[in-house]
Amino acid sequence: MVLRMEQQSNKIQPMLLSALAQLSACLIVWNFHIPNPNIVLFVVLSAVLVKYGYAAGIVSGLIAFLYTAFFFSTDHSFFLYTSLNLQKLIVAGLGIAANILLIGRLQWQFERSSMEKMQAEAEEKLQETTESYRAKLYHDALTGTYNRRYYEDIASRIVGPAGVALLDVDDFKICNDTYGHYAGDMALKTVANTIQSCIRKSDLLIRYGGDEFLLVLPGIPGDFLQTKLEQIRTAAQMTSVPGYSHFRISLSIGGTIQTITDPLESIVRRADWLMYQAKCRKNAVMVEVPGHNPTLEKLLQEKTQILLVDDSNMNRMLLREILGDGYHILEAENGQECLETLRAEAGNIALVLLDINMPGMDGFEVLKAMNANHTIEDTPVIMISSEDSDAAIRKSYELGASDYVNRPFDARIVYRRVSNTIKLYAKQRRLVQMVSDQIRARENNTDMLVGVLSHIVEFRNGESGAHVRHIRIITERLLHRLLEISSRYAITAEQQDMIPLASALHDIGKIGIDEKILNKPGKLTPEEFKVIQTHSMLGAKMLHDLDNFAEQPLLQTAYEIARWHHERWDGRGYPDGLKGDEIPISAQLVSLADVYDALTSERCYKKAFSHEKAVQMILNGECGAFNPLLLQCLTDIQDDLKEKLQQHN
Repeated sequence: MVLRMEQQSNKIQPMLLSALAQLSACLIVWNFHIPNPNIVLFVVLSAVLVKYGYAAGIVSGLIAFLYTAFFFSTDHSFFLYTSLNLQKLIVAGLGIAANILLIGRLQWQFERSSMEKMQAEAEEKLQETTESYRAKLYHDALTGTYNRRYYEDIASRIVGPAGVALLDVDDFKICNDTYGHYAGDMALKTVANTIQSCIRKSDLLIRYGGDEFLLVLPGIPGDFLQTKLEQIRTAAQMTSVPGYSHFRISLSIGGTIQTITDPLESIVRRADWLMYQAKCRKNAVMVEVPGHNPTLEKLLQEKTQILLVDDSNMNRMLLREILGDGYHILEAENGQECLETLRAEAGNIALVLLDINMPGMDGFEVLKAMNANHTIEDTPVIMISSEDSDAAIRKSYELGASDYVNRPFDARIVYRRVSNTIKLYAKQRRLVQMVSDQIRARENNTDMLVGVLSHIVEFRNGESGAHVRHIRIITERLLHRLLEISSRYAITAEQQDMIPLASALHDIGKIGIDEKILNKPGKLTPEEFKVIQTHSMLGAKMLHDLDNFAEQPLLQTAYEIARWHHERWDGRGYPDGLKGDEIPISAQLVSLADVYDALTSERCYKKAFSHEKAVQMILNGECGAFNPLLLQCLTDIQDDLKEKLQQHN
């Protein structure tokens, strides 16, 4: 009822105002004896129509009509019927009606145009918003590729023909364990970018799992799928990870063809099985294309391949006789042909028997080339030569040869050395994986123990445990950005993982502080603040007094952080008054992280500041002096840091 009354009021009010405006115009015409009142009245009428709308204009028009009729009547008697009065009345009525209709039409067109424009803008904004949410929903945040959800919601309904491949990063777990998770992230980004550079815009690249990518190539010919996947594998192998040039990338790829009748899900399972077979060889491509190549089962039944490289046909024939029963033999007459065969059969050659003395490119040059492209890391080489000088043998081993065999050949010795070398490399790969798993398990145990200890400190300090998590996250982000923009600090891969872990122990010395002072809600007295300051030395002493301190880099890093994370860049910190880079970079990183988290966290003595306010205060120097390089790092990562911390709250 109230709403209906309000609506009626909203309609009546403009009509009353329009009537008042037109009556005022009539009075002006009457008082000033304007000879032709229509001009004034029509102007007012037009203004009323524009401002108050069509309905209000009708009321105003009616008043104008009555006054005009009265004005033009013979004796100012509007109701006196004469033919002249009637004519004037009709003319006045038609004029006003035409004016109302014209202005009303113009107003309607204007309002319609405005509404259409507003609707178009709203639709455009809605579309932009929808596209933005769609991009976030279906894209992987790390690599920028489509994600698993995109595959399940959309891509899984794709109908062939198409090439389908699963790509796995070889030894990715070892990469994470050895070089740290940031190196792993950079490796995945690099792999994604490399694959994108090799495919068309119409092709789909999906991050299918942790280190697995699904590639869908619509309309690709079956006989070209192998070529395309080999191109991707080679491109990845030749690419280095930014900031980790010592880490080399390789891919194991399984691919097959989806026909028009094949559901994509079943083809993906087939590609997954093919990829697993490729991983057994490492850095390999396994493709199954009906009608174009033998079945994969037959390929897997083939013997292990050995490459014989010798310019002498006689020598190659002798080696074929010795090794032919147990291995599939490939041959090359010179060094260049050897490298071409290695590229063509990448991952499929278990061992190379390489002669030293060859025309064009000799065996030593082949070894140098294999070192340059890192083939030597996965493909063992046994040198074969009639030369038995110490210099030649020493140079062979220095260039990466696994063994050295002199001519003339002893069949049993040659066969045994070849067999042992192949088995040794296979065992080495398994051992690397086992050691990696053991190291990771040990690191997890260490991480857990450090976490327990740090949470004990926080519990006593009346905190929830979020502080430890936040310090580690902030330290990791700052460290990662520091390594990206500067080579000023020689931080090893081991230290990259160790510093964030050790950061959890930065306040371990608070165990020795009186709880009344530690959790005092009000402002500390100067004497109480001096007591609080002793926690840095207490923590350092606790760590230093541990029995295995000298043998444990983690404890040594934790000592640096615990002792010096309250030092300042300008030398006004405590406990030792260190200045600039006298302060270990580990302590500098944790110091900045600690201040930021203290500002953004609610404590018993203060409210929490916003992320933006905290960053501003730090950059303005309100919270102490910090390394300008680290301040730049904080500036660079502030948006990402805010999002990351929100995810962990």
